[in-house]
Amino acid sequence: MASDDLTVKVLVEIRDEIRDVRAEVRGTNQRLDRVEARLDEQSQRIVESEVRTATAINDLHGTMRDIHGLLKNQLDLRKKRIKN
Repeated sequence: MASDDLTVKVLVEIRDEIRDVRAEVRGTNQRLDRVEARLDEQSQRIVESEVRTATAINDLHGTMRDIHGLLKNQLDLRKKRIKN
C-alpha cells in the first residue's frame, strides 16, 4: 500500500503544478490582451495622424496653387503694363 500512497502523492503534486501553470498562463494571456489593446489603440492613433497629415498636405497644395495663380496673374499684369 505504500506504493499507492506514493502514487497518490505524485499525482497530487502533478495536479497542483498543473493548477499553477494554468494560473500563470491566465496571467500571461491577460498581459497579452492588454498589450494587444494598447497596440490597437496606437494603430488607431497612427491612422488618425496620417489622415490629419494627408488633409494638411492637401490643404497646403490648394494654397500653393492659389498663390501660384496670384503670382502668375501679377506677372502677367506687369508684362502688360510694360508693353503699354
